Amino acid sequence: MRAITITKPGGPDVLALVERPLPEPMRGEVRVRVRATAVNRADLLQRMGAYPAPPDAPPDIPGLEIAGEVEALGPGVARLAIGDRVFGLVGGGGYAEAIVSHERALAKIPGGMSFEQAAAVPEAFVTAHDAIVTQANLRGGEVLLVHAVGSGVGTAAAQLGRAYGVTVIGTARTRDKLDRAKPLGLDVGITTADGKFADAVRAAAPDGAAVVLELVGGNYLAEDLRCVQPLGRIALVGLLAGMKTEVDLGLVLHKRVRIFGTMLRSRPLEQKISAMRAFEEQVVPLFARGLVKPVIDCVIPLADAARAHERMASNAGFGKIVLTT
Repeated sequence: MRAITITKPGGPDVLALVERPLPEPMRGEVRVRVRATAVNRADLLQRMGAYPAPPDAPPDIPGLEIAGEVEALGPGVARLAIGDRVFGLVGGGGYAEAIVSHERALAKIPGGMSFEQAAAVPEAFVTAHDAIVTQANLRGGEVLLVHAVGSGVGTAAAQLGRAYGVTVIGTARTRDKLDRAKPLGLDVGITTADGKFADAVRAAAPDGAAVVLELVGGNYLAEDLRCVQPLGRIALVGLLAGMKTEVDLGLVLHKRVRIFGTMLRSRPLEQKISAMRAFEEQVVPLFARGLVKPVIDCVIPLADAARAHERMASNAGFGKIVLTT
């Protein structure tokens, strides 16, 4: 099979297209003929040597999500069959023409959805759903604040917020991204070129946000605490603005705020399976009903993965960057 490998830590030029042996499925696993995958920030960090793959994933093949067809079954597989169209999360190895995965870590692709569309779904929608619904317990009628609302996870969260009947406030560095997020469920858009947004959130929602999907990190957390309501929940998912900041712990105590970090890639298999099962039961039906949809920035051949990494690093994209095999 063909695969994109990281030849050494560095820039996009260290990505190389190579031939690798086909992986064989073990008990409970299936081999998927990958038709499409998508680019995530974690792939760029892994390429630069800052985010090693977990022990159960290929150390030099990036890629956290796949869409394709089941082409081989390991012993004991019961819920999938050869030819099933599936998508899901993987610990790594998605930038390849084939991959093995536990069958319970995959979901069937809804009818009418292409492989390119399906590849744009798992990381964005599983991450958003797990953070704001499963862990933050988002409820109808609340206010959801989504940072980097033009990102893959951001666009997914805005759509889930609309589907769950909440008010969605989103931030982005440019007005263009906010305008493009409006049809997806964004109610109020705030530009954050200066990193400040708490006053604008309070102007739109005087009681503050009940749930914050924090995809930026850094000094955004201090602003989050200023505009989150009492008993609010802040889900820390991304650290684009840095890993360190100063916060007012008095606000945490006074408002009784819950701040929690969440990451899918490093979780044990059973926890990943649990997140996928919740996604399959609660989110996949929303695709079938047209209430949510994949948001694709561009589609690029796998062999041009370096160009896809350059596109993501530019921060110019809106939605997911998909690679086709």
